Amino acid sequence: MGKEPRRGFVPSPRPARPAPRRRLPSRRGDPLGRPARIVVLVSGSGTNLQALLDAIAEQGPDAYGAQIVAVGADRGAIAGLERAESARLPTFICRVKDYGSRAEWDAALAEATAAYEPDLVVSAGFMKILGKEFLARFGGRTVNTHPALLPSFPGAHGVRDALAYGAKVTGCTVHFVDDGVDTGPIIAQSAVEVRDEDDESALHERIKEVERSLLVEVVGRLARHGYRIEGRKVRIS
Repeated sequence: MGKEPRRGFVPSPRPARPAPRRRLPSRRGDPLGRPARIVVLVSGSGTNLQALLDAIAEQGPDAYGAQIVAVGADRGAIAGLERAESARLPTFICRVKDYGSRAEWDAALAEATAAYEPDLVVSAGFMKILGKEFLARFGGRTVNTHPALLPSFPGAHGVRDALAYGAKVTGCTVHFVDDGVDTGPIIAQSAVEVRDEDDESALHERIKEVERSLLVEVVGRLARHGYRIEGRKVRIS
């Protein structure tokens, strides 16, 4: 046990260390900066990928603050890869079935992603849970979207669950990925009204429209300004 303080003396508490700010290399107006490097992971149609590609093409990488340097997938012959190839982006595929275990797949995905030296990773409809090896390399800088207002209705059926519960308002969440299922720190959220005539498909389509816009906005802000994670809170400059 350490020595007790002298009677009448109250030791001053050490000041808490501020959470480290993640400074991405893109800075609007900074001639020495460069656009942040992004690897996008997809599993299907790649509409979120296309929204990012369109925003970068419209604004330019310097103004937007980021550029996509590669697109990865967990399966072949999907529209998301076709979108990447149309944009002349490098692609890679890591299929779970090609590896002896889920851990080996996760390590291979991490290695393939790391080859492009990303500042941010965007999970854009990527339907696999990222494991320990991937998060060891890219935890705190992997962005994901979810079609509900977390922490409500996590998991693969967020839209269906919100309808079944009778929610009047749902929406979408952009968050950082951690080792849970849709449990990482929330970056931003947008609400979507649930209409009486909604079925799962109609509601999901309206959520997707809002989700694409929110993702484009959030990724650009993270890239241009940098951020820090303080417990459950994400602070963007």
